[in-house]
Amino acid sequence: MHNLVHMAEMDTIEVMATTDEVRAPILRAIRSCPVEVSIAVLGGAWKMTIVKYLLDERLRYGELRRKVGEVTPRVLTRQLRELEQDGIVHRHAYAEVPPRVEYSLTATGRELRGFVSELNRWGAEYVEGLRATSAVDQEVVTGGGPDRLTLGPGREAEYGRARNK
Repeated sequence: MHNLVHMAEMDTIEVMATTDEVRAPILRAIRSCPVEVSIAVLGGAWKMTIVKYLLDERLRYGELRRKVGEVTPRVLTRQLRELEQDGIVHRHAYAEVPPRVEYSLTATGRELRGFVSELNRWGAEYVEGLRATSAVDQEVVTGGGPDRLTLGPGREAEYGRARNK
């Protein structure tokens, strides 16, 4: 059973799972608004990237880790478990030797296709805006240099982490 939050109206929220099946961050978000619920489910270091790669194919853990890139095994495993618990990802363990596990999106997870497409469009436009204002080293945009963004005088970001020069 996957956890599904059904919001018929803004002030009427029905949780289609028992309380102990829903992660605490989602329960807290339910009291707030649908955007907070979305962030509680999909916010995380690599969750949207995982969803992006699972949109079109089932992937084994190692394949997914290679595609995602800079994620540690511990973080990837935690994110996959949360996505599975929240009904976004399905983990299929085959009864084989050696063991084989594949990950795919559930029907609920596949509903994110339009959202991921919109994030991709927005991200591309955002990068274009950064490029137009010279806030991004051209090598980053073209993929030819170090992964650095200029954040302001004396600061830069590398692999998504801000630091002082």
